[in-house]
Amino acid sequence: MNAPTKFDLAAATHGNSPTPADLELVIRDERFNRDTTPRRWWAGEPFGTAWHNALSATFPRGEAFFIEAVKAHRDGAPPKLAAEIRAFVKQEINHTREHIAFNRLAEDAGYDIKAIDKRVEEMLLLTKDRPAIANLAVTMALEHYTAMMAHEFLANPQHFAQADPEVRDMWRWHSVEEVEHKGVAYDTWLHATRDWTAWKRWKVRSLVMLTVTTRFFRNRWIDSMNLLEQDGITGWKARWGLFKYLTVSPGVVRRIFPAWLAYFKPGFHPWDHDDRELIGKYEGEFEAALMPAE
Repeated sequence: MNAPTKFDLAAATHGNSPTPADLELVIRDERFNRDTTPRRWWAGEPFGTAWHNALSATFPRGEAFFIEAVKAHRDGAPPKLAAEIRAFVKQEINHTREHIAFNRLAEDAGYDIKAIDKRVEEMLLLTKDRPAIANLAVTMALEHYTAMMAHEFLANPQHFAQADPEVRDMWRWHSVEEVEHKGVAYDTWLHATRDWTAWKRWKVRSLVMLTVTTRFFRNRWIDSMNLLEQDGITGWKARWGLFKYLTVSPGVVRRIFPAWLAYFKPGFHPWDHDDRELIGKYEGEFEAALMPAE
């Protein structure tokens, strides 16, 4: 692994963003899943595997969309935010690379995920003629989803306790960086809408989140059902199994609900909850991998 690159945001602090002034965004250039991984990598069962495979299939195109949406509003950004955006882009590029590798393993194991990728492509085509600020609002909402799930994956070891070790390490690595840059899209939104009233900001981000939530769960449910069908699991068994996985045990959807609800609070900011201790815990476990190269 290459030595991690750190962006010193404290030195570039400007403005009154709730993002911690001493936050460092670290580029952890790690690689995973270049070898064979078990077909049902999540505890040897299909439901967690289907859900995470469905998520991963959306990331290469989705994260490229996030990058462009944020970059479109970087002009005139204060130094701290400009540094955050550069680090965000580098982290997301690495995430895209690793999920391409992960998705290739899913295909090698016999899963057809091309339909998921095609659906994402078609949805993104609809954004071409949309105002850039609308794409940023969607990115901000989806980044909140990734941050919520990342927090839950790191805080609750149950999610990946029985997963294939290398797959688990990839998701934890990705989660750490999602927590770390969870305020970037939001701070970019605050910069881009600095001439808006607080009411307009709240109204637009709330309406966009409701729309994004509906589409996110509808499409990921469809994608997961499709993957379960490829595993020979259909009907009530597929629906109940996935519902139970998401809401009962380990129950990621149930567990992130309070954080989702907090998004609608006037004055909300992703760093209202400083959860950097999760990053420290990860780095403590992987200290050797994070040592600068000699």
